[in-house]
Amino acid sequence: MNIITSDALKARMDAGEQLHLLDVREPSERAEYNIGGAFLPLGQIRNMEVDDIEDWKDSEVIVYCRSGNRSGQACMILEQIGFTNVNNLSGGMLEWQAKFG
Repeated sequence: MNIITSDALKARMDAGEQLHLLDVREPSERAEYNIGGAFLPLGQIRNMEVDDIEDWKDSEVIVYCRSGNRSGQACMILEQIGFTNVNNLSGGMLEWQAKFG
């Protein structure tokens, strides 16, 4: 698992880069604040319910949650089931919102 900072991700998004973003928070958290990633709560990843992102296995996937803890868990699980390039957003949405509102 690699780590990506909110600054690095924001720069890539602002540059218009096509990214595979994965939000592993709960629906209520996503409703409060959202940067547009695909939505797959950690519980579904734990249950290996990843069909929606199966075609991302050989692509870079940037995973985020509220603080970086659940996304770190999701990254480890995704690596175990064959995802080859997963990145955890350090600080999660808490850091993102603090920096970029």
